[in-house]
Amino acid sequence: MFTGTLIADLLLGDVHSLKGKRAVVRPIVAELRRRFAVAAAEVGDQDLHRRVQIGIATVAGEAGQVTDVLDACERLLAERPEVTLLSTHRQLFSDSD
Repeated sequence: MFTGTLIADLLLGDVHSLKGKRAVVRPIVAELRRRFAVAAAEVGDQDLHRRVQIGIATVAGEAGQVTDVLDACERLLAERPEVTLLSTHRQLFSDSD
C-alpha cells in the first residue's frame, strides 16, 4: 500500500478578501475530491487573501497509481485560469516506512 501527498502553493488572481478567497478555493477543492477521489483541503496561508496552500492525499496499491493521481491533480491546478501554481511538494510513503 502506498500513500502520496501533494502540497500546492497557489497565488489567487483578482481576490480582495477572505470571502472572495473561499469562493475560489472551495470549488477547486471540491473538483479535486470529485474527479480524483482524493482527500483535499486548504492547509496553509488561511489568513492571506491572495495565497493558498492546498493539500492532497491519496492511497493506492502501487506507487505508479499514486504518482498518476497526483500528476493529474497537479495538472488540474496548473490549468485553472483563476490561480497561478507557484510550487508543489510531494511525498510518497509505503506501508513498510
